[in-house]
Amino acid sequence: QLELVESGGGSVQAGGSLTLSCAASELASERIYNANNMAWYRQAPGKPRELVAESIKRRPINYLDAVKGRFTISRDDTRYRVILRMTNLRPEDSGTYTCKQSLLKGYSYDDSDWFDYWGQGTQVTVSA
Repeated sequence: QLELVESGGGSVQAGGSLTLSCAASELASERIYNANNMAWYRQAPGKPRELVAESIKRRPINYLDAVKGRFTISRDDTRYRVILRMTNLRPEDSGTYTCKQSLLKGYSYDDSDWFDYWGQGTQVTVSA
């Protein structure tokens, strides 16, 4: 399986900041040739997963209303990384944050296909 490695989670007091990162790895026998959708989701205990921020090529960035103006998503397609910068954090921002990337992967470019990959999640805890 292709791995999405997430980092940057932790505990912070309300009003603080955290930056999450997610990078895709590739097997020696398979290569990543392109990326399209890159997104961050979050899920609090007992709550459904929600889309926090989404970057799709040739489309405007999509943010959850609750984080608009406080969170910023960015991407580095040369390294297949997606970053979520979070500022002015609130307790209700707490949860498990998971990245998703849609990647064109295969043994060769002519023998490749698009797949959606999910990270295992990184915990964010915001205390009052």
